[in-house]
Amino acid sequence: MKSKVTLKEIVGTKIIYAVLLVCYYWMWARRDWHNYYEMIQNAVAVFTIIFFALRAIRIYKYSKEEKDELAIQNLRRTDAIGLKIMIAAAAVIAFACAVKAIDGPLAGYALVGMILVLAVIRFIIFCVMDSKGV
Repeated sequence: MKSKVTLKEIVGTKIIYAVLLVCYYWMWARRDWHNYYEMIQNAVAVFTIIFFALRAIRIYKYSKEEKDELAIQNLRRTDAIGLKIMIAAAAVIAFACAVKAIDGPLAGYALVGMILVLAVIRFIIFCVMDSKGV
């Protein structure tokens, strides 16, 4: 962990944040209970605490390093593309809710799933743009 912190690493870890969001939504929105759910909840909670502590250390280290201006510009372009995708997907989910095609819990799963998919798409787009030097 003594290597230089890159913007690609920071963008990539957003996928882990999205996976944690999906896990926590599943824990809050489910309507059944099995005995092994408690073990899953405890494992996710311990992982979250450890992950956030390690990420805080890496982000603190990144704040002390010299910034790559081209990578920052690529991240801004990627975020603009991601915003357009998010708006389109949210509109589709809202319309599906309005016409009663999906109910509340399913809409929640669609929203957190959309956030997970958007985190993956954002990482892929950023990697492609950053590798090509756009």
